[in-house]
Amino acid sequence: MSDVRTYLVDANRLSRDGLARIFSESRFQIIGEADGLSGLLDQSGEDGGVDLIILDSNILEDRVGESIGALRQALPNAKTVILGNSQQPEVLLECFSAGADGCLLKDISSAALLESLDLVLLSERVFPSQLLTLVMRGNASFGVRQPVAAVSEARLSERELQILRYLVSGHSNKVIANRLDVTEATVKVHLKSILRKIKAQNRTQAAIWALNHGLAGTPASDMQF
Repeated sequence: MSDVRTYLVDANRLSRDGLARIFSESRFQIIGEADGLSGLLDQSGEDGGVDLIILDSNILEDRVGESIGALRQALPNAKTVILGNSQQPEVLLECFSAGADGCLLKDISSAALLESLDLVLLSERVFPSQLLTLVMRGNASFGVRQPVAAVSEARLSERELQILRYLVSGHSNKVIANRLDVTEATVKVHLKSILRKIKAQNRTQAAIWALNHGLAGTPASDMQF
């Protein structure tokens, strides 16, 4: 597998050193570091050969959309992954909504980090499911803005709404199929229809859409298997 040219942006030198150590025996090759977003943007004109940008969420402050937009413009071919913590779910949700390719928690294991980055490079968008759970339980405000149709306008069937609620709760296709007494293939067909109707690209975006539109997850009594 070819090397992935990786750029680290973090004000904390110790954090950058820690990531560099994790990547030292992987295909992720550190080609540059910066302690702020301007440091990366200043160098983008000199070297556009960046495959992956790993950015600490604290760098963005209150300019999430503007910052991610600037990265997209300067390095359109690079994937962007934001590292944050569970105390700032609104920031990570806003990053995801603004177009970040992945949002990960800083307490993620080294192995899970590498696996998540591999998924991002395969054009999968990654977001920590536990943050969606926090939002679902009301422990965090939900401020993600998405230009999608209202629930009634999406014309979701009762079965699709049912599956969407299971999706919000983080259940796999297999679990959903077992609970609804249908095949996994049937669940996949419904999910494809749901994504098309609400203009979402993946399961995570669908769950975010559902939460934005007041659809709660499956009740606790329905989650006992």
